[in-house]
Amino acid sequence: MIRILAKSVLASAAILAAAGVSAGPRDTYVATPAAAPTKSFLITRDTSWQVRDGAYVATNAPIREMIACQLVARSAGALTGFSVNGEAFDGAELDTCNAKAKGGKAVAVKTETAQAPTN
Repeated sequence: MIRILAKSVLASAAILAAAGVSAGPRDTYVATPAAAPTKSFLITRDTSWQVRDGAYVATNAPIREMIACQLVARSAGALTGFSVNGEAFDGAELDTCNAKAKGGKAVAVKTETAQAPTN
């Protein structure tokens, strides 16, 4: 009886160890704001972001990468960098993300000047 129990425990331990090894690492999101963070944490929808070394870090956002970036930018302001699992957004992606930044993105408006009629 003890032998059967011992074998069952060993088999269970082996299964749990194999499951732990097969589970991949969690996604890591890092958002670096242009201005120093003023809060120690930030919550966007269902994601909690903690400040580490001047950047907001999350270990699993249940949304698309761009949406996660835009939500942080909307709350924290413009970002100078955003990466997922060590892969940084390129300039175009970061521009798209920052379009949703708190305070809005500065847009240059071209104004037409009306010429006065000559007499």
